[in-house]
Amino acid sequence: MVFEDKTIVCKDCTEQFQFTAGEQGFYVEKGLLNEPQRCPDCREQRRQERAANGRQETTVVCADCGVETTVPFVPHLNRPVYCDTCFQRERAAV
Repeated sequence: MVFEDKTIVCKDCTEQFQFTAGEQGFYVEKGLLNEPQRCPDCREQRRQERAANGRQETTVVCADCGVETTVPFVPHLNRPVYCDTCFQRERAAV
């Protein structure tokens, strides 16, 4: 399969960018069916925004020692949540 560079308009900033033949080959190799809709700069900015939004700290009480600590997720399903020390101890015991 032979690919040629394509010019695409970014859906965020409306600037044109090149979807190179090499990138197209990578997309096919990885099984990605859709062409990119954002330029590389907007894609990177979107990744950073999603990473920052995904880091939600929650204050909890450790199920083992009772110390108040923070965890990088929202606990659910009534599962025990541990501080770093107790988590490492629980992990080593498994």
